[in-house]
Amino acid sequence: MTGNGKRITTRVTDQVQEKLQTAADLVGATLNQFVVQAALERAERVIESESTMVLTRRESLRLLAMIENPPPRNERFLRAQASYRKTKSHAGSVAA
Repeated sequence: MTGNGKRITTRVTDQVQEKLQTAADLVGATLNQFVVQAALERAERVIESESTMVLTRRESLRLLAMIENPPPRNERFLRAQASYRKTKSHAGSVAA
């Protein structure tokens, strides 16, 4: 670990610590290495599952069709677009 590493602390029961230590020993890692690696693996799975959308074949084809041939813009859409542009323009002028 480099000198600028961050520290995470937590309290666990004796049983939890013993179980984690046993698992760490089995893979030849320190307890800290094991906990960090396990947390990273879980974090990657959570991030992947929350940032991926799975569509059926039918849904995929419908989405592609809508991208290639979008429905006409109705009055409600045009009002929302104008409101967004006005808000975006106003925010840009305030920040400047």
